[in-house]
Order: sequence, then structure tokens, then C-alpha cells
Amino acid sequence: MSTLSAGTESRFSFGKQDMMVFILVMSLTGLQNAFTEIMPEFTVGPLELGVGGFIFIPIVLVLLFRTYWAALAVPVGEIVFGEILLGEFDGLGAMEGLLLIPVCYYFAAKLLQDPENTTQLAIVVFLAEALEEFFATFIDIGKVYVGVEELEAVPGLPESIIVLEGVDFLTQMLITGVIFGVIPALYLYPKLHGKVEPLLGMEPFEGERGASMLRGFSVKALAAVLVAFPIAFAAEAASEVGGAVNVVWEPEFLAVYGQSYIAVPIVASAVVAAVIWYRATRTA
Repeated sequence: MSTLSAGTESRFSFGKQDMMVFILVMSLTGLQNAFTEIMPEFTVGPLELGVGGFIFIPIVLVLLFRTYWAALAVPVGEIVFGEILLGEFDGLGAMEGLLLIPVCYYFAAKLLQDPENTTQLAIVVFLAEALEEFFATFIDIGKVYVGVEELEAVPGLPESIIVLEGVDFLTQMLITGVIFGVIPALYLYPKLHGKVEPLLGMEPFEGERGASMLRGFSVKALAAVLVAFPIAFAAEAASEVGGAVNVVWEPEFLAVYGQSYIAVPIVASAVVAAVIWYRATRTA
């Protein structure tokens, strides 16, 4: 059986293994996103405190396979299982995650050069979420300042949106980035590294012991992040304004069938992941 290296430069090639990786990452991301939907949120003044997602699952998968397609599967999974199947899909609104998450995760993943270095691993996981959350925060602030979204903060104090978004960013980085990101990733990645990749026809990324993260710095990957940001902002602003060419799917299944309908995307994503895993282990 021919294998693809998780560390080769042909990261944008798309073969059979890439398709299986894409679907596996997509379904597992959708599964964790569906579970996130049923977790409670707590309101403290104007802030909503909750789990933004079990991001250690998608980022660990991206670190294992190290392809752009694996990173792209993360927002696609959220869109398919967390929006379309729940009847809450807004085409332009979904573009923010579709553009920012892959480039941020891929840029961060390339920085991991020593898979056995827990410090590098922690930095990369935190950075992946921090980049995406940072740009998303600026998009939310920008929408208020360009007038496409009303300010729901302190009346007469436009600067309060910066304070509120800044505090929200910090709390999300603590809850999602550290508690549900770095900490479980430090345990999960070493357990899966070298064991999952061969099952999907890929060679594990070996890296180099003691290698600097700077070796993985990519100007092209950084440029992709910087280019994706303004495009994501434009798409999100257009979605808020309305009237633009857009694809909207909003039958609101949760409102019609009740909260129990959340079982549909959970079961669907779990079945897809199980089928792909079964096929991978059978052909390995």
C-alpha cells in the first residue's frame, strides 16, 4: 500500500487518503460541535460564558494529518452538522469560519516541528484557537463601527464594544483555548500520533527532536491568513446588511421539533465517522 507522508510538501494534493481524512475530520468536528450545542451557557452581565467548542478534537486531527484539507474539514463539519442539519444555515455568515479556521489552523500546525515537545504542542494548539478568535473578535467590532450591526452594549459609549469583545476574547481563550484545548490536546496528541495516520494511508510526521518552531514558519501560510481576514469581514458584513446574493437555509428544526432534534446531527456525524473508520481499518 502506498502511503502519503503527513509532513510532505504536497499538502494540497487530494487523493483517496485525503478524501477519507477530510470526511473523518468533518464528521468528528460536527460531532463535537453538536455536543457543544447542548451544553449550557451562563450570562454574566452582557457577557455569555460557555464552551465555544471542544477544539482539542479538530486541532489534534489537523496536527496529525498536517494538510490544508484536514484544516478545511473543520469548518465544513460545523456547517454541515452544526448548521445545515439544524436548519440554521446562512451562506455568507458561514464564510467567516470557512475562510479563517482553515488558514489559522494550518498556519499554526506547520509550526509544530518536534512532535515530542509538549511546549511546542501547547503553543501551537493555543495559537490556532487564538488566531481564529482574534480575527473573529475584530470582525465583530468592525461590524459595529461600520454600522451593519447595532451596538448592544452601554448606550452612549461606543468604546464599550471593544471592552466587551476583549473580555469575551480572554474568557473564550481560557475556557475554549486552555481548558478544552491545550490541556486535553497535551494528552490526546501523544496517544494518537503514529497510530492513527497509518490507518488512513499516511505516514506519521516525525519532525526532528529539538527543532525550532521557526523552521515551520511559512510566509505563504501567514499571507493566506492576512488575505482571508478582510474577505471574511466583507462576507460577514454583507450577511448582516442583507439583500446581497446569499444562500439561506432556515427551517428552524429545533424550534419545530424541540431540543431533542439535536440528536439528528449527533447520530449522523457519529455514523459517518464510524463508517470511515471501519473502511480505513479494513483497507489498512
